[in-house]
Order: sequence, then C-alpha cells, then structure tokens
Amino acid sequence: MKRRNFLQLSALAGVGLTLPMSGLLNACSSHAEHSLEFKYLISGLLKDWSDGMLKVQINDPSNLDIHGALGCPSCSHIHGRCMDAVYPFLYMADKTGDQKYVEGAKLVMLWAENNVSQENGAWTVIKNPKSWKGITVFGAIALAEALHYHGHVLDDATKQAWTKRLEKAGQYIYDTFTIDFTNINYPGTAVYGLNLIGNVLNRDDFKAKSKKLAAEVKVYFTENEGLLFGECKKSSSKLSEKGLHGVDLGYNVEETLNSLVMYAIKEKDDELLQILTKSLNSHLEFMLPDGAWDNSWGNRMYKWSYWGSRTCDGSQPAFGMMANINPAFGTAAVKNTELLQRCTADGLIHGGPGFIEAGIPPCVHHTFTHAKPLAALLDHWDHLPEINANTSLPRATADGVKHFKDLDVYLFARGDWRGTVSAYDAEYHYKYDYRQASGGALGVLYHNKVGLLCAASMAEYALVEKNNQQVQPNKDICLTPRIETFKDDVWYTNLYDLPATVSSKDENGKIELIADTKLKNVDRKEVTGTAAAFDIAYKCSADKTEIKVTTQQDIITQTAFVLPIVSPSSEVVTTITENKITIQKPEGLVTIAANAPIKTKEMEGKRTFNMVPGVEALPLEVFFEEGQKELKIAIEIS
Repeated sequence: MKRRNFLQLSALAGVGLTLPMSGLLNACSSHAEHSLEFKYLISGLLKDWSDGMLKVQINDPSNLDIHGALGCPSCSHIHGRCMDAVYPFLYMADKTGDQKYVEGAKLVMLWAENNVSQENGAWTVIKNPKSWKGITVFGAIALAEALHYHGHVLDDATKQAWTKRLEKAGQYIYDTFTIDFTNINYPGTAVYGLNLIGNVLNRDDFKAKSKKLAAEVKVYFTENEGLLFGECKKSSSKLSEKGLHGVDLGYNVEETLNSLVMYAIKEKDDELLQILTKSLNSHLEFMLPDGAWDNSWGNRMYKWSYWGSRTCDGSQPAFGMMANINPAFGTAAVKNTELLQRCTADGLIHGGPGFIEAGIPPCVHHTFTHAKPLAALLDHWDHLPEINANTSLPRATADGVKHFKDLDVYLFARGDWRGTVSAYDAEYHYKYDYRQASGGALGVLYHNKVGLLCAASMAEYALVEKNNQQVQPNKDICLTPRIETFKDDVWYTNLYDLPATVSSKDENGKIELIADTKLKNVDRKEVTGTAAAFDIAYKCSADKTEIKVTTQQDIITQTAFVLPIVSPSSEVVTTITENKITIQKPEGLVTIAANAPIKTKEMEGKRTFNMVPGVEALPLEVFFEEGQKELKIAIEIS
C-alpha cells in the first residue's frame, strides 16, 4: 500500500451542505494557511517528550522483564501500554534521521512481545496474562500509524514482523469488540482502529466491522446536549435515579471523539459528522479559558488531571481536524497543548499544574499516550484546516447561567468569574462510590485574572485503577468545597447527597444558584441528631463570588463549610483578622472574608496536594458558631 495521508481531510469538502456550517465551504486543502506557531509548538513538544521517554527507557538485555520498557518515575510497575510510544518514536526517526528513535521503537516493541503479548493477538495492561486486554486497540492504532506513515525507516525483517503482529491484534479486536462489551471508549476507538488496520492490511472484514460499530455508536449521544455517554461499568449502565447517563468529559474529548472524528472524515459519514459537530460544541463548553478541561463532574473524574484524563491520548485531533467547522475548535487544540507544555518538565508531562512545584514525580503514562496525537496532527498537517487561537473559547466570553439537562450541571459566568455547580448523580460503578462533584457542590471556581481557585477532587481518593493512578502523597484531604460534619467518627457531607437539586436565577447583574442538599455518609445515610438539611447559595457578580450556607435545623454537632483554595506553597498567605485572609497570586490578590473565623485544616506542610486534579491547595474551613444558622463567605480579587 502506497504511503499517503490516511485520512485525506480534504474529503470534508465532499460532505457538502448537509452540514449547516459555512466553514465547510472553505474546507481543508493542502494549501491551507496554518499557524506555524502551533506547528512549532507541537513539533518542539513532541521532540521534548520523545527525548524524555528515551531518557527513562530501560536498557538491560540481561533482564527481559524490563529490557526496552519505559521506566516510570512515579510507579513501581511497568505500564503495559508503553509500546504506544512506537508511533512518536518512528515519527521522530523519520523526521530527524536519528537512529536513536528507531532503537527506542524497537526496544518498546521487544519489551511488549516478551511481556504483555498474548497468543490470541492481544496485549495486556500489565504483565499478568489475565489482566485487561481491551487496551489492545490503542497499541494497534499506534503500530498501524507507525507502519503506515513511517515504516520505511525500518529494516524489512522488522517491518514484516510488526505487520504480522498488527494483523493478530486486529483479529483480536475484530473477534472481541462489540458496541456494549465495556465502557464506550473501547468500541468507540475501535471504529477508527479497525478501519485504519483494515486499510493498512487490506482487510475488508475489519473495515466492515468498523462500519457496523460506527452505525451502532450513533445512539450513544445524549438527547439534549449530544454528549457522548457510556462511560460506566456494564453492570451499572442503566440510567441514574435522575434518569441520567454515565458521561465522562476526559475520556470523551481525549480518546473516543478523536476516533469517531477521524473515521467520519475518512469515510465521509455525513450523519456521524453532524452528530459529532453538536457533541464537540457541547463538550467545548467545559474548556476553561486556560485550555483546561473541567471534568470536575465526570463519572470517571478519578483520572482527571486538569489538562485531561491520565491515560488518554489528548484532544488535539478531534478539535484540530474540525477547526474548519468551528474555529474555536482550533483554539481548544492550541490552548490545551500550551497547558500540556506548562505541565511538562524534564521531557515528561506531570499530572496537573501543581506537580512540579510540589515535587511530585510524573507518571510516564501521560507522555507516551499524549505524544501520539501530536504525531498524528503532524502526519496530517498538509490537509489540516487552519488552526490557531484567534477565536475565543465559549467559556472565555460566557455570561450568565447554562444548565446542562443531560448532566444536571450548571455553568455560570459573570465578569471574570467562571464556575461549575454539579448535581450530577450518575455513577461509574454500581458497587463502589467514587464520588465526583455532586450534591450541589462547586466543582470549579476560576477567575480570568488569577486562574484556578477551586477544583473538585474525589470525595475520598481511591485507586480505582491501581495500575493507572499514582498513590496519594501525605494525608488525603478532599478539595471539593462542601458542608461537612463528623458524628461518631463518620463523615457526613453534601457530596454524597445524589438527589440534591439546584435552582438558578440571574437578576440585576447577580447570578444566584441555590443547592437544596442534605448531609449524608458514603452509604447515603442522612445524619441524625444534628442539622442535616442545608441550602448552599452561590452568588456571583462582576466584583465577587459569595457562598451562603443556611439551615433551619439546630446544629448540635460541629459543622463547617470547607473551602479549599488552589494555591502553590510559594504563594504568601496573610491573616488580616480571624475572619479575613489574603493569598497573593502572581496576577492579583485573593481576599477571602467570612462571618465566622476562617481556620485551616490540619495538614502536613504548608499545603495539601491532591492527585485529582493535580494541584496544591489551602484547605480553609469556616465553622458554624453556637446558635448560628447562616455562614457567609466572600471571595474577591484585586
């Protein structure tokens, strides 16, 4: 098969006017004016990451258990998917002519064959042959792209062996994957994977299976906002009590939507492109002005790393390749890449903006997955639409309140303030509660001048995927703003009140969202013998955000509103009075005042650190005083 641009993005012109977007009239062509600045950014970042991966690659021929693998600075085990690096390594070998990248690619493939390769064509997520094999689809795509675009840099024997291995992997995917056999990210990604492998190997049966999955995936988009759903264990794939589907922003934008966009463009699937355009626009509403993905509410947010999801590929292909339909998609691709660059040190991506300053080592998994979409963009560069950051993101210019009915999540914006309030009750797992922002909680508070102020974490940090998450350092302190009380050493908080409701109004320049919520424990049992029912009012005007917590019941047990403020340990905190503090950030002064004393939770050091979403924070708490039934907290920026 002659080497060519696999997707031929200029094929979008063939979609015609069935899509109501004038951008398609100016569809991509090889003469498109690109942002060279963006190309330099991704090219430089890809080289930095590739060199960073080579630096941690293990070269020990005497020990085949580790020889060729990418060592992980943070994890005690080898990540079985490290062979995904074969694609960025071969890209770099082709573009630079440097043999070290060919050797790096051969070594990761050698390690995979010696350690995670199975007779049935699968690869496993760790060395245990009984471990999860669905990840085969990601390795197969990486190998197929590497062979298709850059296989000519390999010797014939290696190229033939890898091509044969790819066919075995393709056969496993073909035989095993159905649209509903697990979380939607796997069959959704197989839509592109089987099509790609089928074209590379001339396997019409693979392509036919891809087309079947593509037809079936079209019903996996929510009714109102068109959000991709299906990120939940099959045993809990039923609707939530509120009738909501399992949706995870991180997996959607960084993995599944990429696959579906690349397939739809290649196959000129007009209907799927229509669906995807609506879906991308809805997902884009959650990108913060700094390029972060607000997955505070997502039901797999245990892997939320502010820039995306810990083990996914990155959102650049889907949004970059559709930038001719909505130029803001291009802005998203640029802004998120810039954020990834800010989270990179010593050639590896760190799992959030607070890692580097906190001295938390990075997991190499982030880098070998996120390198692949950058290579893909560069391999399609001549056929991409114009990609730049000239068009504002929706949340950068937003004003008012937007309710996502399919999530029961509210976004609010006034002046420079941006926030998220969640009453989303869908769960990832039917048995264990990995609680994302819910119960009327504030998932994110952001200010255009000083950046991130609040960001939800898991209620209690748990290694839901022990092979794909880092161990929490020091004491686990939840970062989600909340009401809490402890009775008989049991924690009760609004975060576990899944039936909580939120109402909103926007009058006279002030937005107000009121959460009607109850304090419950992890088993969803309401606290007794003290106040359980509360209202949390979030009030936002151009000059400040206020939080008012009220109850009509008697507070017998010590009860507080906890307000963790995102703040690296280098920022100076000043106590003005017992009810007022300031935090000096690089771009402004944050003032927090309350109608009761502001305390700080007991912690090790000057800040607490949480793996989700990878930030340091100052865990403030304000207790109801005796007889008090209303707390008021105001946050201002100067």
